[in-house]
This record gives sequence, C-alpha cells and structure tokens, in this order.
Amino acid sequence: MREARYFIAGTPFEAPELAPGLYVVATPIGNLRDITLRALETLAAADVIYCEDTRTSAKLCEHFGITTPRKALHEHNERALVETVLDDIGRGGRVALISDAGTPLLSDPGFPLVRAAREAGLPVFAAPGASALLGALAVAGVPTDAFSFLGFLPPKAESRANTLREFAGRRETLVFYESPRRLGEALHAMAQIFGGERVAVVALELTKKFERVFKAPLADLAAQFGDAETKGEAVILVAGAPDTAPDAETWQAALEEAMADQPLRAAVDEVAARFNLKRKDVYDAALALKARQ
Repeated sequence: MREARYFIAGTPFEAPELAPGLYVVATPIGNLRDITLRALETLAAADVIYCEDTRTSAKLCEHFGITTPRKALHEHNERALVETVLDDIGRGGRVALISDAGTPLLSDPGFPLVRAAREAGLPVFAAPGASALLGALAVAGVPTDAFSFLGFLPPKAESRANTLREFAGRRETLVFYESPRRLGEALHAMAQIFGGERVAVVALELTKKFERVFKAPLADLAAQFGDAETKGEAVILVAGAPDTAPDAETWQAALEEAMADQPLRAAVDEVAARFNLKRKDVYDAALALKARQ
C-alpha cells in the first residue's frame, strides 16, 4: 500500500487522512518554497492528482517526495473526464486538482469539473495558496480596493481591441494575463485604446530569482516591450479610468487622431470607451470633423 508521505528538506512527514471529496489545490507559481503545508498533506494523501501537465507536476511531486498517481486533466479532455472523476468521488475517493502553477480555474482548467461536483452535491474543498493575480496586485502599487480580473486577451488584433474597448471606461483596476509572445502587442493596443498616459504595471517572473515589476504610463511600457523578448506569462495591471470628465478639446483631439488611421466607427468606439462618453456624442463629433476635412 502506498504511504501517504511527503518530505521537506529530506525529513519525512505523514499526511493525515483526507475526507472524500474534490480538493482544489494551489501550487507555487515559480518558487517551490511557496507551497503550503496543507497542499503537501493533500497531495500526499489523495488517491489521485489531476494535473494540467503530468510532466510539470512531476517536478513538484518529486521535489517533495510525493508518490500519489497523477493523471492529466486539461482543456482538451476535462469535459470527457468529469463523469469519471465524479464517480470516483461518489465511491469515497479523495481527488486533488492542480494546475501547472498557481490556483486552478484562474485562466486554467477545472471549472467544468468543479461546477459538476457542486451540482452533484459532492464535497469540494479549497486548499488556497499562490496566485499570480494576487501576488501582482500586492506589489504593483495600484488601487486594490476594487479590481476586475479579465484573464487572457484574444490573440487576434481586432478581437483584442474590441474587448479592450468594453473596459476602457471602467473605474477599477484591470488585471490581465498575457503570453510573452504577445506582451508588446497587448500593451500597444492598451495604450491606443485606454490612452498612453494611463498608468499600468507589468509584472514578470513573480516569486522567481529574476522577478521584475515595471510601473509607467502605457505608452512607455508599450515602447519598452515592443520588441523585447520576455520569459513566462506576464501580469498586466491597468489603473482605472479617471473619475473626472475630460474636456471636449481633449477627447475631440483624440478622436481626430484616431480617425486618421481607423474607420470612423472604430475611431468612435475607441474614443467613447476611452473617455467614458456617450457614443452618440462622439459619433456626432466625428461626422462634424469629417465634414470639415
């Protein structure tokens, strides 16, 4: 019979028995020392660990001497596995769910499984811990009293711009995850739609040896990362839109600039969202500008 055991610095510890259920377990986002004792106990005592990538989770388990069997659960197979996992829990199984890094379900697989377990009346337990979202908020120096987590932006430019326009006028801090391959493109789009003067933060390699946090206006960040190569996923935090209404001269100048290289409707949508204005007012101003040209 497999021993429910884990090791810390070579010292073995016995994991207490788990109650049947689904355990959503946060794992480190970079620094293995950020694992919690409860996470180690849960992973060691579970019957099986469902993980995003078994090869990635192998590094974590081997580091702490955890021998619990691992199975893959990712975006391509999670719906097909739901009934199997629920049957296991229904028979008294103890199932742990982890992602490659951080807290499962936050831009990671697991939601269909957790929802189905709740709907089936099965116990679901949280083993909280590391999160790139909360780590970045804690060190960014932007308001944290209200924020919206928006995950990854669409990879295609038009869809990305449309998404950003929806949130340009929001007052709370906006938090995004972004691939290193699209970081420069995303920042450029944000500068164009939110305004280059809007303050933002880019957090890279959080909890790791080369952790870096950059805070500057979006225009400066877009220039800095335009051609730069980065490693690992980035967290982008954008300060909320200002409370004060912009003067007409400011937003009309921005509208004229936007109309110079965009179709009229796209320019109107961008400026209306960026300055939190009524679309009709901006559209009327655009027609007047076009008539004078």
